[in-house]
Amino acid sequence: MELFYFMVFGALSAVVAALELSKNSKDRINTSPAFNSFKNNYLVVYSLMMAGDWLQGPYVYYLYSTYGFGKGDIGQLFIAGFGSSMLFGTIVGSLADKQGRKRACITYCITYILSCITKHSPEYRILMIGRVLGGIATSLLFSAFESWLVAEHNKRGFEQQWLSLTFSKAIFLGNGLIAILSGLFGNVLVDSLSLGPVAPFDAAACFLAIGMAIIFSSWTENFGDPSENKDLLTQFRGAAIAIASDEKIALLGAIQSLFEGSMYTFVFLWTPALSPNDEEIPHGFIFATFMLASMLGSSLASRLMARSAPRVESYMQIVFVISSASLLLPIITNFLVAPSKVKGGSISFAGCLQLLGFCTFEACVGIFWPSIMKMRSQYIPEEARSTIMNFFRIPLNIFVCIVLYNVDAFPITIMFGMCSIFLFVASILQRRLMAISDKPKMESWTAMDPEAEPLND
Repeated sequence: MELFYFMVFGALSAVVAALELSKNSKDRINTSPAFNSFKNNYLVVYSLMMAGDWLQGPYVYYLYSTYGFGKGDIGQLFIAGFGSSMLFGTIVGSLADKQGRKRACITYCITYILSCITKHSPEYRILMIGRVLGGIATSLLFSAFESWLVAEHNKRGFEQQWLSLTFSKAIFLGNGLIAILSGLFGNVLVDSLSLGPVAPFDAAACFLAIGMAIIFSSWTENFGDPSENKDLLTQFRGAAIAIASDEKIALLGAIQSLFEGSMYTFVFLWTPALSPNDEEIPHGFIFATFMLASMLGSSLASRLMARSAPRVESYMQIVFVISSASLLLPIITNFLVAPSKVKGGSISFAGCLQLLGFCTFEACVGIFWPSIMKMRSQYIPEEARSTIMNFFRIPLNIFVCIVLYNVDAFPITIMFGMCSIFLFVASILQRRLMAISDKPKMESWTAMDPEAEPLND
């Protein structure tokens, strides 16, 4: 069965290479040298930020276990991270709109570096502080950088279509290639060089520091709402009014929460799904395979977004249906393939089928990220972009906390079935978004807030 892993990895590598090398003029967007310089600067920074994140992921649970903490204590630490993101995410998002997105990006670097430093302590309270800091940093990572990019792109007068090129390249590199290289580098630090499980966190802090230096030296500041007298409560109210008043924004938030909630649940479920009888599976290699599948998806997305048809709102309906079907495979194989009762050994036939389905889901994830970024750039008002994006993450974090707390309460097939239903609902909502996408964009949320003072001319 070991050959199966290499066959899947090799096939995905060949497809990704073929897609990238076979791009023609219709698949490429003609841009300017000034834009290419701007794009490359952002991609370098984003890749360093994602390296700082990906290096930590595979070793968080392992580090806590080496400090002697049990599953329950570790679960509480993870819940603290997601809970922190939920509680503080909207606040830091509003501060990013108010105080500046560049400052928010620098704050992300400092916060995550401090979180990495806490990993040197075996004290539970210190580790809990680190998880809270990590939750705040995660909120900034998934809002401040995108908000800065969209605002700066528009401020410099670049064409709107070029934005999709930056999005797709960022996902191809940051969520694909960098994830694979980070996993391999972390493996070298921990296993080959025997530097211990805290070494990847130190390396992550170094990458974050380098990225912060580039932001300091080359990025300009931009803001959301330019009004000087908006407090946080007023910003929250304005963001809520924007979501409630524009069906497109509300639909986009629901779609994002449903998909990302299913995606984060999948992260916790794929290991027990592939090894229900403690089969020996190469976790690192499978993770790299998933990231390669995500690269395939982002490569497809860059081709799709380079053309005027089909529109993002159209093809994402199909992507959600395919992703829903792919997470039904564990349920289908449970009924159609006789389960093995042998403990240990290599991956089963049912596991092989599920791995192919999971790779399909990861390809959909690769399409999802740049596509949802493009739709957010079209529909979310600039004045409160970071605030609204973090509003979207509130139901997501609540859902993930509930799943983490009850992960042992339901059979794994029930969990996958729930995710599949969520993704199918996302496809229905996406169809509705497609139907109303041609309606005029809502007016500025500041104008809709009766308590907001008008801006001076």
